Amino acid sequence: MSFCRRLFVLLPSRRAARYNCTVETERLLGENMLQVRRRPPPPQRLPRLQAGDHLDQPTFHARYKQMPDSFRAELVEGVVFVLPPVSSDHGLPHGLVMMGAAVYAARSPGTFALNNTTIILGPESEPQPDVALLIDPACGGQTFVTDDRYHQGPPELVVEVAASTEAFDLYEKVRDYERAGVKEYLVVLVREQEVRWFERRGRRFRSLHKGRKGSFESRVFPGLRLDVAALFAFDSAKVLDELQKGLDSPQHADFVASLRKRRGG
Repeated sequence: MSFCRRLFVLLPSRRAARYNCTVETERLLGENMLQVRRRPPPPQRLPRLQAGDHLDQPTFHARYKQMPDSFRAELVEGVVFVLPPVSSDHGLPHGLVMMGAAVYAARSPGTFALNNTTIILGPESEPQPDVALLIDPACGGQTFVTDDRYHQGPPELVVEVAASTEAFDLYEKVRDYERAGVKEYLVVLVREQEVRWFERRGRRFRSLHKGRKGSFESRVFPGLRLDVAALFAFDSAKVLDELQKGLDSPQHADFVASLRKRRGG
């Protein structure tokens, strides 16, 4: 076959191949563009929480849920407080208080101990107290669990471990917990090695006691006792010994019986 004839045969095939390739490319591009148009827009990223932000509780809650798990913040009186890393000075007394609260709850059916748990208190309040002791709503408690598994309502007792009397735990938080209806509020002051206990009288808190020695006993939770000197000596055995005395008291037995009666058991 001559060169001219071969060229005549090949050229139409190449033109057809190029045409088919172009058609297939346009088809694929069209499908991809259709998928891009149909793809829903990415969810809007909310601004990060910053210390000092003035927010309402729903806005704070939505932003807090998208922050990293290691990030800790609270909303107190409508202001965001970003919590610092936890040192040993905070962790040791916190652990002892939590231990006592957990043992008390285990011996007092109808009560619950919470450790560092978010609690929704109001339209401008969502703290994360170090320790909280609650009465079951079925037994007359003030809190309940929301559909998305957060506690809402004022705990009967709240404990905060604070660096010193300069901490906001003795200022903004006192007012916030008082306003919300918390019945007892205990502040452990690390630098001063002192405990301050507030009790609700009517609509206001009354300072029940403060000191470095002696033993506190809750009025809301009969039998819940705290040896202050043992707490700051990090003597867990003595902390438990003092608590056991309260758990063995007739006042605690009466309290447990009253919880059982309220629950209908």
